[in-house]
Amino acid sequence: MDGVRQASRSEEEVKVAELDARGIHYKELNEKIRSLIESGYEEIVLNGVNGQRYIGDGLVHNVRIVINGVPGNDLGAFMDGPRIVVNDNAQDGVGNTMNSGVIVVRGHAGDVIGYGMRSGKIFIRDDVGYRTGIHMKSYREQVPVIVVGGRAGDFLGEYMAGGIIVVLGLSSDSKDLVGHYTGTGMHGGVIYLAEEIDESKLGSEVRIFQADKTDIERLNALLAEFSDLTGLDVSKVDPRSFVKLLPVSHRPYGNMYVY
Repeated sequence: MDGVRQASRSEEEVKVAELDARGIHYKELNEKIRSLIESGYEEIVLNGVNGQRYIGDGLVHNVRIVINGVPGNDLGAFMDGPRIVVNDNAQDGVGNTMNSGVIVVRGHAGDVIGYGMRSGKIFIRDDVGYRTGIHMKSYREQVPVIVVGGRAGDFLGEYMAGGIIVVLGLSSDSKDLVGHYTGTGMHGGVIYLAEEIDESKLGSEVRIFQADKTDIERLNALLAEFSDLTGLDVSKVDPRSFVKLLPVSHRPYGNMYVY
């Protein structure tokens, strides 16, 4: 295949391919990725990525995709199983409605991260934009997770129905951990924040609680995984100081739609 360099990891018996994405239209790039997966490659390294959209969308294969560059919108949308590592920033819609797998962004990410996310994990080393984790949902053992190393913009966890969001505030210059309207319409799941926030930033559907023993155990595990995958030092983060946001109603807008 043009533009593809084969590599090998003999010690692991992993079939690796490197693909130069410079100047390639997003449709052609995604066709090449799928062709490589069908040819048995278990790891694909994409070099020179510059805004190409839909990378990893709908993939159900056990494959690892490493992206050197900035991928475009909807990275990993509808993804069900792969692992994607971005060694730079990412644009909007990362993990849109993803069903399982892991996405790691070793930089900033844009708006609407994890929209409608059903399961899997998204780790963003730095900041995220508006409406991260909106409409997240969980079912039995399927619990989606988003961990943000920096800060989050307005409408974090909007209409959230399940899952876990963690915001650490470590890699951001901003004094505000989250933006306004956090948890607006939230009716399931939990949001963990590394520090207290003013209640004026919250939607009327959530309240602030202190992290308990179960929360601390969960946070310790997620922090260790986050640090390992992003390279961000979390040694000074104390889960015992975290607060959690929980919804106070499972039907926050029942009176608006039921008569």
